[in-house]
Amino acid sequence: MFCLRWRPMASLPLNHFTSLQLKTLNPLICSFPIQPVVCIPSTKIFPRSSYSASLAHPQNSPTLGSFYGEIEPYLRCSMPRKRFRVAVLLSGGVDSSVALRLLHAAGHSCTAFYLKIWFQEDFENFWSECPWEEDLKYAKAVCNQIEVPLEVVHLTDEYWKNVVSYIIEEYRCGRTPNPDVLCNTRIKFGAFMDAISNMGFDYIASGHYANVIHPFEGQNGPSVLELSRDMVKDQTYFLSQLSQFQLKQLIFPLGCIPKDEVRRLATKFDLPNKDRKDSQGICFLGKIKFSEFVARHIGEREGIILEAETGDFLGKHRGFWFYTIGQRQGLRLPGGPWYVVEKDAKNNVVFVSRNYFSFDKRRRLFRVGSLKWLRGLPPSQTSELQCKVRHGPGFYNCSLQMEVDGDGQEDFAVVHLSEDDQGLAAGQFAAFYEGRTCIGSGVILESWDDQGFPVCRKALEIAKMEDKSVLGNPIKIKVKPDSSLDMQTSTDGAKHHKEVRNSRIAATKQCRRTSQKNAVFTFTFNWLQKFWQKWL
Repeated sequence: MFCLRWRPMASLPLNHFTSLQLKTLNPLICSFPIQPVVCIPSTKIFPRSSYSASLAHPQNSPTLGSFYGEIEPYLRCSMPRKRFRVAVLLSGGVDSSVALRLLHAAGHSCTAFYLKIWFQEDFENFWSECPWEEDLKYAKAVCNQIEVPLEVVHLTDEYWKNVVSYIIEEYRCGRTPNPDVLCNTRIKFGAFMDAISNMGFDYIASGHYANVIHPFEGQNGPSVLELSRDMVKDQTYFLSQLSQFQLKQLIFPLGCIPKDEVRRLATKFDLPNKDRKDSQGICFLGKIKFSEFVARHIGEREGIILEAETGDFLGKHRGFWFYTIGQRQGLRLPGGPWYVVEKDAKNNVVFVSRNYFSFDKRRRLFRVGSLKWLRGLPPSQTSELQCKVRHGPGFYNCSLQMEVDGDGQEDFAVVHLSEDDQGLAAGQFAAFYEGRTCIGSGVILESWDDQGFPVCRKALEIAKMEDKSVLGNPIKIKVKPDSSLDMQTSTDGAKHHKEVRNSRIAATKQCRRTSQKNAVFTFTFNWLQKFWQKWL
């Protein structure tokens, strides 16, 4: 009999409400009582399947041999010909469902786990319907097809404390954190991994598009995180903050399969969710718009929108925390497209421009901190690396120059990109690669240099005005002229760009001291596809 108790990670303190519950699921039930200790028979965790041996090992069955022969080429990332006890994270979506079926076909003893990370009952009135009911219904239907047990793990408190509350605090400071990176590191492969550490599982699997190469049996080498077969869907960027301890316990069955083949496998397996659309957006919000979530938890405060080059008063906004550098949607300004190019957190001012993609406003130099290396140590050579500054198939060639902080620790680096990038902003992740191997990542601390986007003197002075009501009504925006910007405006903006940079840093300095080290997800708008084909 297994007695399950929490064993908190040193970096992830748990509160007294935290618990783990494993029970037979009713997909129509939205809430479960939380018990501090749950004792269940080992046959419940690893049941003696009612399936015959031929179903457990279809390759040995004449009846199922043909079917196994069709899917055998897809088992390369599922450790076939070995039998492990695998905990499979099942979300109710197509990807994780196909991953479960591949592991089952490979002969592993699987137990599926659904992570309940929605808010506590205090937040239930935020939704008009149970937000995870449909996901759980599909997850149970998938498991019923092959009689795999499905369990629920309640991580609502951990998710709120270590992901959601962190997101709220970062937005208050004018940054845009990345919930996917945080969820992978702190919840899926953090709190959950720690919770089942004494249950006898050999590996944890999920539907991520990535590939983990483990050392041969008997060898003590490091496990390696490699790019997936599908470069567009590749998710190594979101896994780049994992530790070697975490990586050694992971299997990603979809790492060797393109997305279109995963859909075809879902049809071949006749999965009940085979036609379900892929989920988009932030996992804990479901159908709720992110702007509604931000408004509920941070509130609204009216501010002004200024044109960066001229200082013209263009309109008003609900709060700088609703906007991300490079964002064009939601500004509601005519004569565009307009892009957010700077934010003044202290004065609640958003600077915009119609010249966001002009050549002289791109940059290729920035600093990163909170460095995590998947092998535990920085790379031996730092002059010929590749870098992703956002999720997607695009890479840059880059070099790193390590810096030592006041304590003598190498926790910072200056990154030099081979080409200009338009969308760099403090708080984004930069993931680093050696060929197809992801070696680690860091958080962008500074993306501003002498080539940063210039904000003119007039705009800076207006932003500092205490009484902005004297500005009157916004100007009538004219259609963008065909000619380029006046050279004097550009020169004046470059001269005073450092001033807006220092203003922004000063405004968020206190937030930086009180917040955890930041992680950011920027809503991408310009996929970098120039280099992706070379990795196929």
